[in-house]
Amino acid sequence: MKALVLGAGIVGITTAYELYRDGHEVTVIDREAEPAAFTSFSNAGLFAPAHAYAWSSPAAPGILLRSLWRGNQALRFKFSTDPRFWKWMWRFWGECTDERAALNTTRKVRLCNYSLSVFHETVRQTGIEFDGRTGGLLYLYRSPKALAAASAKSRILADHGCRIETLDPQSVAARDPALATVREKLAGALYAPDDESGDCRMFALGMADWLKARGVVFKYKTTVTGFDVSGDRIAAVLTDKGREEVDVAVLCLGVYSPHLAAQIGHDLPIYPVKGYAMTAPIAGRNNPPSIGGVDEESLVAYAPYGDRVRVTATAEFSGYGRSHQPRDFRTMIAAMQELFPDGADWSKASYWAGLRPMTPEGTPILGPSSKKNLWFNTGQGHMGWTMSHGAARVTADLIAGKQSAISLDGMRAAT
Repeated sequence: MKALVLGAGIVGITTAYELYRDGHEVTVIDREAEPAAFTSFSNAGLFAPAHAYAWSSPAAPGILLRSLWRGNQALRFKFSTDPRFWKWMWRFWGECTDERAALNTTRKVRLCNYSLSVFHETVRQTGIEFDGRTGGLLYLYRSPKALAAASAKSRILADHGCRIETLDPQSVAARDPALATVREKLAGALYAPDDESGDCRMFALGMADWLKARGVVFKYKTTVTGFDVSGDRIAAVLTDKGREEVDVAVLCLGVYSPHLAAQIGHDLPIYPVKGYAMTAPIAGRNNPPSIGGVDEESLVAYAPYGDRVRVTATAEFSGYGRSHQPRDFRTMIAAMQELFPDGADWSKASYWAGLRPMTPEGTPILGPSSKKNLWFNTGQGHMGWTMSHGAARVTADLIAGKQSAISLDGMRAAT
């Protein structure tokens, strides 16, 4: 079959790979000039099933409200006149109960663990380089109370397949010697030995080259504008460059997926949540982190990539804008200078902001649309890198008429 993948971010690229593996004639369309040039461009790079907690938790409403007068909150809220924002936020707040948070977390971790296994198979099959690093991830805590609470909370992930250990400060320093000089500032950490890190964009670029060499077609600088619908099917995808006839299409357009889905009667509950990233060169520094992790006090994530360190932070509910200012990076710079003062040349960092395609539950939208040959694989939110491989395999299996390897409860599009 002729398969058209709409979107060349990490979700679209992995979908194209799985469809190619199944023998389809694959074409990928994206409005940018190259793969992973939007949301996937500068993400944290943590492949982290052991951090698959739902953002919609009982604590989230209070954090969002405090952000109106405190700029250092991990979740930030800005008033908007967009009706779609308020509709999404109402649903998000409805998910902020203990029961819903636990359910959404179990659904997320199920997909994340499955995705890790698919990812390993993909790397073995393709040999793509992406500055990947195994050895686990560290989730750092400053107070004994916070560490104890986190350890108790992590049982929900441990009960669903994640290995998680509680480390004291000396053990943290043993896992990452770069933290030895600041271990007295830490109460300890949760250590997830199976979590990994790697450059998502580097992987996507490598995968695109691997696929092109095998006949997959990429059409860049091409914007999808709509669908030519014939009865219960899509006859073609319409773009600013012309018409693309298809046998099957997969919508992987992240924060722009709802705009296209609305044309065929779907109201996808996806809204952008802005995140900030900086990338600093190691540049001869002699004490960079050896593995990635998260400073849980500030929710600043970091990962070493070859000759550089990626740092990300903040979830800002502020619409589709991607602008940023120096003050947006103060929290992450301060956290890195405290934890890894000689870990990179922080004065020469490059800065970026991107939009995560979030659902209120934090789970993606997978499976069939109201049109028999249009499928959804979108809404992976802040875990696109972690979820992408598993979501792509699930999508390819469903298109082939196979049973999904995992339950998709809570991940189907409403009709």
